[in-house]
Amino acid sequence: MENEKSASSSTFKMGNSAQERSLPYVPDCYAVPPSYEPRDALDSTSESVPTIDISRLKDSDDERRRVIQEMRLACQSFGFFQIVNHGIDQSTLDDALAVAEGFFELPAKEKNKFMSNDVYAPVRYTTSLKDGMDKIQFWRIFLKHYAHPLHRWIHLWPQNPPEYREKMGKFCQEMRILSLEIMGAITESLGLGRDYLSSRMDENGMQVMAVNCYPPCPDPKTALGLPPHSDYSCITILLQNLTGLEIFDLTAHDGSGRWVHVPEVKGVLMVHIGDHVEVLSNGLYKSVIHKVNLNEEKTRISLASLHSLGMDDKMSVPCQLVNDENPVRYRESSFNDFLDFLVKNDISQGFRFIDTLKIKY
Repeated sequence: MENEKSASSSTFKMGNSAQERSLPYVPDCYAVPPSYEPRDALDSTSESVPTIDISRLKDSDDERRRVIQEMRLACQSFGFFQIVNHGIDQSTLDDALAVAEGFFELPAKEKNKFMSNDVYAPVRYTTSLKDGMDKIQFWRIFLKHYAHPLHRWIHLWPQNPPEYREKMGKFCQEMRILSLEIMGAITESLGLGRDYLSSRMDENGMQVMAVNCYPPCPDPKTALGLPPHSDYSCITILLQNLTGLEIFDLTAHDGSGRWVHVPEVKGVLMVHIGDHVEVLSNGLYKSVIHKVNLNEEKTRISLASLHSLGMDDKMSVPCQLVNDENPVRYRESSFNDFLDFLVKNDISQGFRFIDTLKIKY
């Protein structure tokens, strides 16, 4: 056991990972480096994280303006907010979590049908960011699949559990409708109008589902489910069945920042501002840095619906947000550019896509 404990990450490839095998110890290649510390997460209540009643967007014009101002402040300070009264039935959320859990409980032979290390694949099952090539392994198993337009991709999704396509498909459709409403409010908060990106995201936009499983970890203080990172997307809408998500509050401690623990509240959805909204806002809004901690006894399931422009559609800084005092601060980029970045870089080492887009004057 000791030899395996000190083995390199290449020892724990897909189908043979420590988390899949439920090892009673954490191998050395899963141990997080000191740069990820300190883990001084603030034990927060739901009131500590911005929470927005999104149903108010459909109220009077004055009420909509107030909600948009709340969203603007959350995007500036946290790059993150929770939403309530989003209009999605609890049964739809519960069913999606249930079929996700059911997939990960399938025999390895069934799951391995989707095993792939190709980041460009429209459907792939794997256990690490880049199988066998990451210097650090993470205690996660995940299935990723494209979800928009649904009719183009759903036939590639798992057929087991038998209700997977139906239940996850319904969840994806609801997330897509919600994402367009949220993005309209975000562009409106920037003074660009609610329809600034609507046609590009509705007709040709990308939706990628990351269906994540974080099995119980024998030593949660040693390993991580995911390292600190930001999402490439415009926004990510997240549903979780258990706590584990932490976000980095850039404004805490006089600007030095602090990790904040995000509680799990039934029915609440979480919205992450991604790299492409940071570009869209010319830096006014920041993509949220977040990570995933582990649980010693319970399995955490999370469903992350990532929404962006089309595969090769470039996000750029709007001319309306540029002047002599605020020059263009970011290069344009696409979802495909992010995939190219992912192939060439190890994000477990702290490399962030957004940093490659920043223009230095």
